Amino acid sequence: MAIDDDTPGADLSDCEVEALHEVELGLEWLRRAHGKLVEFHHNTGHAMEHLDEAETLLRESGHEDLADEIRKRHLPRGVVDDHRWSYDVLESFEDDFMADVTAFAEHTRTDLADGRRHVAERRQEREWKRQARGEK
Repeated sequence: MAIDDDTPGADLSDCEVEALHEVELGLEWLRRAHGKLVEFHHNTGHAMEHLDEAETLLRESGHEDLADEIRKRHLPRGVVDDHRWSYDVLESFEDDFMADVTAFAEHTRTDLADGRRHVAERRQEREWKRQARGEK
């Protein structure tokens, strides 16, 4: 049921508002996933720094074979398929999937609600304020 006022998106059906809200929630969860990928990228970098230091210490303590294994096998290696580094994974997520879903969310918001964000929350806010004033 549409709400009668001039707020952008007020003419939307409940189903349209719910669909728009689900798109917004999907994008918000992707933003959380993005943050975890940034954390993954940084954690991987720190791990590699420790391995780099371990190589130096192993070499200094006479363990050339172990130091060589770190230098030749582990440090140059990617985290996916042996050639994609963590920054590659992060960039692919940002530039492809995240960008596509973000553009879709913006397009949906424009088509349904004149670009207005958080239409479902705005409806809830109006309802709670109405109730607080004692209106039915």
